Amino acid sequence: MNADTLDWSALGRLRAAFLAGAAGAQDYWRGESDLASYDQTFAQRIGWKWDFVLGELSRRGWSPPAGEVLDWGCGSGVAGRAFLDHFGVAAVTSLNLYDRSALAAGYARRQAHEKYPGLEVRLAQPDRPAVLLISHVLTELNPDQAQALADFAAGAQAVLWVEPGTYEASLTLIAIRERLRGRLHVVAPCPHGGQCGLLAPGHERHWCHHFASPPSHVFTDPAWGRFAALAGIDLRSLPLSYLVLDSRPRPSLPPGTTRVLGRPRVYKAHARLLGCAAEGVRECQLTRRAHPEEFRRLRKGVWEPLQRWSVEDHSITALAPLPPRE
Repeated sequence: MNADTLDWSALGRLRAAFLAGAAGAQDYWRGESDLASYDQTFAQRIGWKWDFVLGELSRRGWSPPAGEVLDWGCGSGVAGRAFLDHFGVAAVTSLNLYDRSALAAGYARRQAHEKYPGLEVRLAQPDRPAVLLISHVLTELNPDQAQALADFAAGAQAVLWVEPGTYEASLTLIAIRERLRGRLHVVAPCPHGGQCGLLAPGHERHWCHHFASPPSHVFTDPAWGRFAALAGIDLRSLPLSYLVLDSRPRPSLPPGTTRVLGRPRVYKAHARLLGCAAEGVRECQLTRRAHPEEFRRLRKGVWEPLQRWSVEDHSITALAPLPPRE
């Protein structure tokens, strides 16, 4: 981040627009400086969320199909760039950018051209892209628009959808998951392809959210500190909800694979973890006596999102991180 080039007044105005989150709101970009300032700040945080999701997909042994990539609602284009940085451009025939704002789409196209000079970058919306990227759009869509976007997503070979980690965004993504899982395979974050376990009675207060980690340098950069104060955010917290679907069969996971939801709650002698598995969503206890090393990690705020659990009477008797796939 270059604090000298940021338009701080524009960032304050954008923050207010994002917090309003009115569906169908008018274009809030007023010029190139808005997008450039956004791309160095808000968009970076979204990019770190995408890095988290893409890293987990690779760990599960998932790779994208070859063909056209569509970054829908691209904004400054951070989702498309994160995807290309992670998986490379060799199998991508073109990067397509769509946004209701021509100003934003043009900015995203210039950034992509500069970073990937040999890649075809188009302002287009193919009907059936190989990969559809959707990022942080639900707060700006009404329910009918969200359903229309979900139906459009059903035509893609693979869908990667990332949203803020709020209760409302999670419920909407769960509804989209249920709407599409008969047409596409559920890849992540779920370790199974059946009905979402959070829809079972008794889980109304829970939601499917996760936490990415920002790079360490943001905590020592005064510009990021100033941005955090302006935006009213905790730099350490990057909550997200996401959904990955694929027309191809999902990579297999070992029996007992559990996806930890939210943050574990750590007490003096035990911790409570909410886990999603093929058997459903369950809250289980991990004791310091039975698992001292894991308990110490949890106290430091460190845990593996994908684990293999053995459970008896809601107590975790054995657990291990899921090993990366080759």
